[in-house]
Amino acid sequence: LAAAAASHSQSKTLAGSLGKKLTVAHHPHAAMDEPCVGTSMTEFARPDDVKSMTNFEIGRTCQCIPDPLISIPGPLSLSSAPWIPHGADRISCLPDAILRNIVARLPPKDAARTAVLASRWRPLWRSAPLVLIDTHLLPDYGARGPLIVGARYPRAVTDAVSRILATHPGPFRCVHLTCSVMDEHQDELESWLDILAAKGVQELVFVNRPWPIDLDLPATIFRCTSLVRLYLGFWRFPNTDGAIPRPAAFPNLRELFLSCTTVNEWDIAFMLEKSPVLELLMISGRPAFSTLHLASDSLRCVLIPVTFFDEIVVVNCPRLERLCQCAFVIPTKLTIGHAPKLCILGYLKAGRNTISVVGN
Repeated sequence: LAAAAASHSQSKTLAGSLGKKLTVAHHPHAAMDEPCVGTSMTEFARPDDVKSMTNFEIGRTCQCIPDPLISIPGPLSLSSAPWIPHGADRISCLPDAILRNIVARLPPKDAARTAVLASRWRPLWRSAPLVLIDTHLLPDYGARGPLIVGARYPRAVTDAVSRILATHPGPFRCVHLTCSVMDEHQDELESWLDILAAKGVQELVFVNRPWPIDLDLPATIFRCTSLVRLYLGFWRFPNTDGAIPRPAAFPNLRELFLSCTTVNEWDIAFMLEKSPVLELLMISGRPAFSTLHLASDSLRCVLIPVTFFDEIVVVNCPRLERLCQCAFVIPTKLTIGHAPKLCILGYLKAGRNTISVVGN
């Protein structure tokens, strides 16, 4: 209750979450799907190689997802609190704003159930900002960790997501969709994104169960102009060089995370141009281009866990402070143009990196 009454604090940033130890085996999002050797990952000759690489990428993607401000389920019955004098219901006397904050910090199933506590609670779930984490719709709230290879999440989870998105009037504070096999539910994808755009989603984690790994992300993602955080995993990014909804812009976007998402150089340039307050950019996985150009007036941190780029060029980033890479698959040239505030540059390895400073 004290936490709910407190001001809404910022959940951990992506940079902070990268410091966590990678524990794929116990993360509720990190379920493996059966790989098909006919995908773009066929460069790994053996199926076991594909499984290992995919499991690693899924784990890395999920470990970078920020933890939502939501409570693990607990008993709602007053019988669990016999110390309450005369069974008095003091919580219901709190102002609506605090009660909505309490409801917004519960998993969706428990948040909806608060409507039966008393008439005072009945309208609160529909008026509270929605926090929807689809793993919390599983019977064990995702606590049992990854499913066995080849297992599928039940269709009931996808159906429940559709019902919740349709019936809750919004706004949507935080929505994590990581359970569904998106290729089996393509009819729902555009509908979900339309609803999320209409109801003002602020944080969206949208991860495709990764087979096929090049499933097209609907261009309706560009209508979600209220986004502050966007995390995408295992998609083919919409071609921004073609027909996209107009006007397409992300005026509030501060964090963008692209993991194992097929994206072109002009798509990155488009997102940087259309996100005037973007501060954090992370690109994980093998890109569809060899040279990354960075030009942004707002960008402060760029994270690249595993570098597949031949060259990274900082063209004009006046606020950039950190350019961090964790590992190099190929030798990478770093060209620094205009980045006067750059103070952290790493990880660098002798014989694998060439640094050229051409500006201030």
